[in-house]
Parts: sequence; C-alpha cells; structure tokens
Amino acid sequence: MGSLHLEAKVGDIAETVLLPGDPLRAKHVAETFLDDVVCYNKVRGMLGFTGFYNGNRVSIQGTGMGMGSIAIYVNELVNTYKVKNLIRVGTCGSIQENINLGQVILAMSASGDSDANNLYFKGMHYAATADFDLLMKANKIANDLNIKTYQGSVFSTNTFYDDDPNRWEKWQKHGILGVEMETQILFTLAKRFGVKALSILTVSDNIITGEASSTLDREQSFNDMMKIALGLA
Repeated sequence: MGSLHLEAKVGDIAETVLLPGDPLRAKHVAETFLDDVVCYNKVRGMLGFTGFYNGNRVSIQGTGMGMGSIAIYVNELVNTYKVKNLIRVGTCGSIQENINLGQVILAMSASGDSDANNLYFKGMHYAATADFDLLMKANKIANDLNIKTYQGSVFSTNTFYDDDPNRWEKWQKHGILGVEMETQILFTLAKRFGVKALSILTVSDNIITGEASSTLDREQSFNDMMKIALGLA
C-alpha cells in the first residue's frame, strides 16, 4: 500500500533518494544515468523512479517547488518507505559575486523565511544543517572528479519573485552563498526523523550581477551535480 501522495509499494523505493524539484528532471536523470529503471509514481504528475547507478540501487523523486511541497514527500519517503538518505539536487541563485554560473554549492546549513520552522519551534530559531558524513563524501567525490564546489550556507525562501532590490544585502554580508526554496525544511525534517540529508545545488543565475546561465551551460553543470549526487548512492 502506498502513501497519500506516492503510489509505490513498500520496497519499491531505495534507501537513498535524490530529490529534484522538477519531476521532468527526475525522468531525465533516470533515463540518462540509471540502469534497469522502473517508474514507481505518477500521482499528481510527480514522477518517481528507481534504478541502478554503478550497481548501486537509487531512487529519484520529484518534489515540486517550495518547502511545503518537499515536506510532504520527505515525510512520506521516510515514514512510509523507510528512506535513509535524502539528497536534494537543484538550482539556486548565487548572492556572492565570486561564485560563477554553473558552479556547484554543497549546502552545509540553511537559513530561511518559512513559517514552518517557526510553528515547529514556537518562535525559536533552529539551525538546520546537513549530514556531515554525506557532506564530506560529496566533497571527496567532487575533488576526485575535479569538479569545483563551494561549501557553506544557503537561504531557503518561500517567495520566488521579490520587489525589494536590497533584500539579499544583509545575507550576502553574512556569508550566505545562494538562495533557493527547499533546503531548510529538508534538513530540519531529516534531523527530526533521524535520517541523513544533503543539498547539492547548481548556480543557475547570480542575483547580484544579473547573469543567467544558457540552456547548454545549465545542462553541463547539471551533469556535474548529478555525478556528485549519484556517487553517494
């Protein structure tokens, strides 16, 4: 029997799951990188696949955009399907001028503006962090593959569009590397449920300089991110 938003049977999903926001990206990754692929979920168009990478079983599950959406899938993957390792693979906007388009960020921690953590912790502030073992393994894989990465904090926001041109200035000064929409709640829930989580992000645009990646550049840098993530399976 499946969960509310996933129709997979228990056992259909691997212990390590990659989490792209875009379900079509999940499909692309499965078809491009995995062997013996099986699609286990089509509910609400949020595609999920299980296959093998270098002989290791791994699943890829689309989550949709934003913390509310990814939280649904994290809850169900862990509590129904007993997933042990959750690895977000997505894009972010850099707010540091020295981090170039296409480069990869390994998120060590995440700040954010979601009310979810405020509700969970009754107005107190929780420091959401990655799993150290996954972080170190990802860093080693990247070094072995000669893929340049940045390690540091990111900011997870609930608003994609913003009218305040100075919104990110204070966060830039405090060393935040990039802005995205899911990592904070992923790290929080992983700690709550006693599982491991990491967020690997490709820089698709620079919010400070206004630069944005071309489609070709995004594809190449996306492949770098996926090689790191799949190496963790």
